Amino acid sequence: MIRLIVGLGNPGPAYAGTRHNAGFWWVDAAAAALGVRLEHERAFHGLVARANRPAGPVWLLQPLTFMNLSGKAVSPLARFYKIAPDEILVVHDELDLMPGQAKIKLGGGVAGHNGLKDIQAQLGTADFWRLRIGIGHPGVRAEVVDWVLRRPAPDQREAMLHCIAQTLEALPLLLDGPMERAMMKIHAKPPRPKPPRREPDGAPAGPAAAPPTTPTTA
Repeated sequence: MIRLIVGLGNPGPAYAGTRHNAGFWWVDAAAAALGVRLEHERAFHGLVARANRPAGPVWLLQPLTFMNLSGKAVSPLARFYKIAPDEILVVHDELDLMPGQAKIKLGGGVAGHNGLKDIQAQLGTADFWRLRIGIGHPGVRAEVVDWVLRRPAPDQREAMLHCIAQTLEALPLLLDGPMERAMMKIHAKPPRPKPPRREPDGAPAGPAAAPPTTPTTA
């Protein structure tokens, strides 16, 4: 069961539409879905919302510390509300996935992501959940910093927003606890189109052919 959802990004309008803020986008959508509003909480160095549910409250967090110090916001909130690392979901941008793709996992490395690196250091463990929202890779390592801090092209942004909407459908499963089902829903591929129905002789089924017309003479 997830009790704290953290979206990673950088604060301020200059970063609002950048690839690196995909986690902020997801948490904004989750707050809207849960009918709550994110508000500044100085003690937790971020924008925070509480959603009351039958199983207990769920917290949403957008750190305002800038990406490299994300753990400075996550750790105090988790400690204060006694939230275990495996009850935390961190939503972040992922270079190794194309726009429109998403993956979820428990634990693992940080793959150079400074937000994850600081959260892991502050929590003292890597055993928290990560929802990775694909942003694609520029193809050259030296261009990564500029890539993540730029706005995606319109088609890439549309793919990312569609991905966020799709993964958000797993939110009830994430909050209620059957994580295996949530993983299956997030990782599910769209169904393959059915092949056209074929007649017994192997010809594709289709509308009946019109009878031939009798030619006329002028």
